[in-house]
Amino acid sequence: HPARSGNKEITWMMLEAGAETDVVNSVGRTAAQMAAFVGQHDCVTVINNFFPRERLDYYTKPQGLDKEPKLPVKLAGPLHKIITTTNMHPVKIVLLVKENPLLAEVEALQKCYRVLDLICEKCMKQKDMNEVLAMKMHYISCIFQKCITFLKEREDKLDGFIKSLLKGRDKDGFPVYQEKLIRESIRKFPYCEATLLQQLVRSIAPVEV
Repeated sequence: HPARSGNKEITWMMLEAGAETDVVNSVGRTAAQMAAFVGQHDCVTVINNFFPRERLDYYTKPQGLDKEPKLPVKLAGPLHKIITTTNMHPVKIVLLVKENPLLAEVEALQKCYRVLDLICEKCMKQKDMNEVLAMKMHYISCIFQKCITFLKEREDKLDGFIKSLLKGRDKDGFPVYQEKLIRESIRKFPYCEATLLQQLVRSIAPVEV
């Protein structure tokens, strides 16, 4: 059982090969729960962040009455790279956008964030609800929307966004803008009944910025 022994490369390969993440063992635990139970947090991260490419490619084909796909094929690779990244620091995500000229455009980011919102909704509505993935999709969508604002309104564009995220306040260097962005994305999460959301709100609410 690779998740228990803590081999994240093998865990990833098994997921790529189609291993189901929601199957439970004889004591009713999933692989991620077993890995967490024995302290293999790298494997938990791999399992929770896994998003098969096919699930994204679905949006690159026109669905129903659509003439156009919701996601242009050329954006699927760059978007998948961001979706499956395990480093969720906002600066890291903006840098991944910035390094890809296909992504770093208003129109491309609009398409991407709409697809992320659809995936978020799907994660919440399917029977084996995945709140972690839903919250992650929503969070990346919020960052993309802020990227759009900076691309439209600021001369220094995404560099301006990165500067804002890194800027610390005078008295103690605390990155206020970054904190506010993260809190705002949590506040805007559309499924207020989610357990994960309530836990986050409970742990963040009493903390002063």
